[in-house]
Amino acid sequence: MHPERRELNLSAAIAVVTGESVALGIFLTPAAMARSLGSPLLLGLVWCGLGLMALAGALCFTELAVRYPASGGEYVYLRHGFGDTAAFLYGWMSSVVMYPGVAAALAVGASAYIIALVPTAKLTGSWAAAALLMAFGGAQILGTGFSARLMTALNVLKFTVLFGLVGWVLVTGHGRILNLVPFASRVPGSEPWLGAVAGAVMSGFFSFGGWWEAGKLAGEIRNPKRNLPIAFVGGVLLVTAVYLAISFAFLSVVPIADMSSGIAFVSQFGQVLFGPAGAWLLAACVLLCVGGGLAALMMAAPRVSFAMAQTGQFLPLFARRDPRFGTPANAIRLQTGLALVALLFGTFDRILAYIIFSAVLFLGLTVATLFRVRPSPQAWWFPAAPVLFLAFCAVVASLLLLRAPVPALFGMLIVLLGLPLHRALRRRLSAPSLLASERI
Repeated sequence: MHPERRELNLSAAIAVVTGESVALGIFLTPAAMARSLGSPLLLGLVWCGLGLMALAGALCFTELAVRYPASGGEYVYLRHGFGDTAAFLYGWMSSVVMYPGVAAALAVGASAYIIALVPTAKLTGSWAAAALLMAFGGAQILGTGFSARLMTALNVLKFTVLFGLVGWVLVTGHGRILNLVPFASRVPGSEPWLGAVAGAVMSGFFSFGGWWEAGKLAGEIRNPKRNLPIAFVGGVLLVTAVYLAISFAFLSVVPIADMSSGIAFVSQFGQVLFGPAGAWLLAACVLLCVGGGLAALMMAAPRVSFAMAQTGQFLPLFARRDPRFGTPANAIRLQTGLALVALLFGTFDRILAYIIFSAVLFLGLTVATLFRVRPSPQAWWFPAAPVLFLAFCAVVASLLLLRAPVPALFGMLIVLLGLPLHRALRRRLSAPSLLASERI
């Protein structure tokens, strides 16, 4: 087997942690959450709570990634903790269903802003989205080092621009403290308290989502015992800081009562800050954020099907590396192709609605692995961090089940369809397990 090349440095690992977490949702989610919560204090508390949850999860994933520094992330951890079947079901759900849908959703979200920025290009949304997917997929094949530099550059620029926006709000006087008043009490017309908080927690959870992706690239990160803890914890703290900063910048410029939603808010915020050119400038910012997220996703996602094939649970074709660049080229082509299929059928948003409940359950199951591995973690945060994270996953899963029981249960059915597929593949594939290659 081609040995894994450790080409990713600390900055690339941090870019993976922060890439998906700060993407399309950075401009859309805080505004929607603020409108439903109706209180700057409540909005800040929700973000801080989500940051605490993500920090607890990051500590857990750090332990798992350092203990098993092989490509594949959750697939590898579940295989060690719960066996082949649980790992396969995660791999089936994520690499074949969820990640292609997420990639397609990001590409479609970006395409609207591409068309807004270049109206003379005469591109339709589908063509622009397909071009983005193929460009980022092609970049992954050209080498881990090349794609890591691209992803890192996009994410450094993204955070520079986002904190620059916050600084611009402060130094130009567009932000006003009076717009944050009343700070604690809710504005008239806000949604009922319990439903607003539940909805904000779910929206924020999925906007925060993706910080765990660095584990999928653990086999390609240099000095994982040093770099992975810094990347996970530092990345989560950075994401929390940027969501808090951007949220309060929004509120100081546009009062909650005057906020619109979706793309309209991006234009509204940009025009207040920069005048007539504001909508164009903010569209460029959104596109930059989505590009950084898509780069991180397209790098991490193929490592799941690659790890599955390496361990004999998927077609051996997808365990091959490109002889020139050393990248899991066939796994990358598979992920890109499935994302294009989701784009073609336009069903990715529906697929995501069905699979989100299962994704939360697998996230919790992955952290529960820490209670099954031996020796048990000796860290200061154990068992408090996994217990806190599992409790939060249980709350989010319950909210999803209560608000949308049919998609949640249908999503579980999609996952369970992987069982007969798993049995069929086990019968067909006679290649010996390569689990020994994961040992360190």
